[in-house]
Amino acid sequence: MLYELATLSLKLRTVPKALSALETYTTSHATGGRLLGCWEPEHGVIVGQLLLLRGFENAEELTEERTRVLTSPDPFGIGEHLTGFQVESYAPFPFLPPVEPGHYGSVYEFRTYHLKVGGLVPTMAGWEAAVPERTRLHPLTTAMYGLDGVPRITHIWPFPDLNARLEIRRESYERGIWPPENGPENIAHATSTIALPTPISPLA
Repeated sequence: MLYELATLSLKLRTVPKALSALETYTTSHATGGRLLGCWEPEHGVIVGQLLLLRGFENAEELTEERTRVLTSPDPFGIGEHLTGFQVESYAPFPFLPPVEPGHYGSVYEFRTYHLKVGGLVPTMAGWEAAVPERTRLHPLTTAMYGLDGVPRITHIWPFPDLNARLEIRRESYERGIWPPENGPENIAHATSTIALPTPISPLA
C-alpha cells in the first residue's frame, strides 16, 4: 500500500461546494486510489484548504493517477473552486498496518518532520520500538515516509478532542513512552496541523 497526501487550496468560502464535487470525484471509477480521509485544517494554516489522503495498491496505480492529476484541466473535479494544489507520495512504515477507515476522533493532528541526512532508518527503528506502548493510549492513523521531495515523515493522529490530545501527549511524555528513541535527534524541521474530518471523510 502507498499513500498520497494532497493539499488543496480553494477560493474563500467555497469548501462546502467543493466537498460535494470532491465526493463525486473520489468515488469515480475514472480516478485511481481509495479515499481514506478528507480534513479541513483548523489551526495555524492558510484559510480555505483541504487535506486529502488516498491509498493505492502499488506504485503503478499511484503513478498513473499522478499523471492524470498533473495533466488534467480539472484534476480534483471541483472546477473553479480550486486555486492550487500540492501532492506528495508516501510509503507507510513497514511495521504498521494499512489505514482502515472508521471513527477514531473529532480532531486529527498531522505532524511532518523534515529529517536530517541519513535520519530515516534510525527514526523508523525508534518508532517500531515505541509505537505499541504509545498506541495503547490512543490509536495512530499512520506514519509514513516521503517518496518524493525532501526526506521527511508524516504521522497522523486522531484524538477525541483538543483537551484529550493534551492529556494523552502529557501522559506519554511523563511515562517516558514518547518521543521515540532517535526521534528528536534526527528532526531538522517540524510542522503540526490540526484538522477536522469533513462530512465525506471515511476517517472521522
